[in-house]
Amino acid sequence: MTKSILDIVKGCDNFVSYDEPTSRSGVLGKCYEFRMQWSDLWSIDHHKQTVTLDTPATATVDMRSLLLEDTLTTTRKSGVISMLESWRDENFPVYGPEGEVLLEIERCASALFGIVTYGVQLLCYVRDKQDLRLWIGKRSARKQTYPGMLDSTAAGGLGAGKLPIEALICEAQEEASIPEEIVRMKVKPMNNLTYFHIRGDQAGGEAGLFQPEIEYTYELELDPSTIPKPRDSEVECFSLYTVDEVLYALKRGQFKPNSAIVIVEFLIQHGILNAENEPDYSEILSHLHRKLEFPLRIQPSN
Repeated sequence: MTKSILDIVKGCDNFVSYDEPTSRSGVLGKCYEFRMQWSDLWSIDHHKQTVTLDTPATATVDMRSLLLEDTLTTTRKSGVISMLESWRDENFPVYGPEGEVLLEIERCASALFGIVTYGVQLLCYVRDKQDLRLWIGKRSARKQTYPGMLDSTAAGGLGAGKLPIEALICEAQEEASIPEEIVRMKVKPMNNLTYFHIRGDQAGGEAGLFQPEIEYTYELELDPSTIPKPRDSEVECFSLYTVDEVLYALKRGQFKPNSAIVIVEFLIQHGILNAENEPDYSEILSHLHRKLEFPLRIQPSN
């Protein structure tokens, strides 16, 4: 089935919005808030629909992180949550309302709590006279998440303590064999993308979990002699796509959802997609730059 560009971005930013009050209340009515306060126990309030990680008032980031990790490790051993089977030993930061780090959480568990996560994506391209050709990756059929789908040139999560450019350099080397010096010399940032995704069956693990995310996106024009090559088992191959071929693949749902919106952003940055040729342009922008309105809530001990 052919999709519109708006369908594509809504496939990634697919949480109900403020202007859908009936649908929104129905979704949120089934959800619990994840809170942190200062005591010494986990507590669940079914009336208020909250799950609270209580910690001592003197707890440090490391102490709170360890408490959460102990709970997740025990749960993982029980086998009741399938997404914990893809444990990565990679931590994501959890921020409070003032931007402070409250704790760190194992990457594969972040969606269990609806934590806002962060990632980086790189899209490489070459110029063929006046035309652009994009280096598109194909994910390994053995990947636990979105197997066999098309992808950007390199991408990855932004772990705790890493700057976006550092993560980008690592992913470019590990996934596409692009040397660090080329990235540092020629990479250009695009706009940050914000979206609120509800995980589907292809995401791996339990479906229906909340995954709000912020993506730091970059573009990199490569010399025709520089060819991305898979360096790990996550990427099957890279191919050069014309813009028309990219649009064809986009509209047939062949891209991983959050890679699809990076492609859309690239097309906007280069004037290929604009208000004159896309009737849904304004709404597309709103889904690429969504306000993430559900931060972790902290309350003082009573």
